[in-house]
Amino acid sequence: MREIVFLVTAEQPGRIEATAPDRGLMVEAPTLEELHHEARDALIRQVGPSHATYRIRIRRAGHPPLSASGDQIAQRHPLHKSRPVPTAKPAGEGFSAPAFTAAKRLATF
Repeated sequence: MREIVFLVTAEQPGRIEATAPDRGLMVEAPTLEELHHEARDALIRQVGPSHATYRIRIRRAGHPPLSASGDQIAQRHPLHKSRPVPTAKPAGEGFSAPAFTAAKRLATF
């Protein structure tokens, strides 16, 4: 997947402006979310249907790039590290007896 980074060039209350210098695109919007939508629309106008092969990131000065998927935001969220990580269990372990019996019965059909 290709990536286009829009750099925020001006930020005032109610107006954010960003450019993608390598593509010659400039967009502006009142919020970051709307700025991302405007960036996608500008990319659609420039490259057409192949816009789906691009990831758009918005980068503010002094901040890591923000992606639409929110993966950057989730990593910086204070509760992100406190969530338990699921672990894989071998087949048959971790099932209660009735659930394991029911699963075994379904497998015999």
